[in-house]
Amino acid sequence: QVQLVESGGGLVQAGGSLRLSCAASGRTLSRFAMGWFRQAPGKEREFVAAIRGSAGGTAYADSVKGRFTISRDNAKNTVYLQMNSLKPEDTAVYYCAAGPILVVYRNGYDYWGQGTQVTVSS
Repeated sequence: QVQLVESGGGLVQAGGSLRLSCAASGRTLSRFAMGWFRQAPGKEREFVAAIRGSAGGTAYADSVKGRFTISRDNAKNTVYLQMNSLKPEDTAVYYCAAGPILVVYRNGYDYWGQGTQVTVSS
């Protein structure tokens, strides 16, 4: 089992930045690919970014490419999502997830955190 806890969400003005963290416990995070997803009210949960367990290998949704950066510190069992140039349409609950390989769809991840709210005001 892997327990995931997100933090770092909050309220920010458009153009601002936030860094989300996802702390894992229970198993060594380096074994897993990690993904960030988000869900806005009334919408499906959508892929944001993902990173392979080993060094290198990332993927991003087109909507965040060039603005968001996913990274990981396996020694700290933590994954990060640096979000810059935030837009109101980035407002959502952000979830981190762990799975065996890097994929961009929800069903590819076995473990999920509870989510952290990100609100971007215009």
